[in-house]
Amino acid sequence: MFKVKVNNKKEHTIVLDSQTNGTIDGNAFAWDVIEVKNGSFHVIKDYKSYNVEVIKTDEAEKSFLVSINGNKYLLNVKDKFDELLKSLGFDDLSAKKINELKAPMPGLVLDVRVSEGDSVKKGDPILVLEAMKMENIIKSPADGIVKKIHVKKGIAVEKNQVLINFA
Repeated sequence: MFKVKVNNKKEHTIVLDSQTNGTIDGNAFAWDVIEVKNGSFHVIKDYKSYNVEVIKTDEAEKSFLVSINGNKYLLNVKDKFDELLKSLGFDDLSAKKINELKAPMPGLVLDVRVSEGDSVKKGDPILVLEAMKMENIIKSPADGIVKKIHVKKGIAVEKNQVLINFA
């Protein structure tokens, strides 16, 4: 399942059943796609022919500038993992300064891997949280300095409880 926003306006839900069919906003479709050359495709959908060229790709932002029959479109793509992060409140963390890290779910703190005053980079492991018998490594959502640690090993936490403050 993908959510694709076109030109930062209309969003569509796309579910691919296979490489040749699926649904767009609940409406079934079938298509044939052939890669003509690297980044250029020929698509036949609903008995219509389309020439599609990928002009620019931003993998980090999951955005694509494409030309379809000469018309340019900006596509922003979200997959099921992006939707999960959004539901947990972890979407768009890079767009704002992070002052605190909250528990994404209730669980038991198994390990705290940083100390107050430590510098951390985005993606560095901060702590290990056990939830539903699974160990989850909670990573730093941004670059920063650990200001205060509110939990320690062996403590149970609730969803959205503040775990760590950043300076």
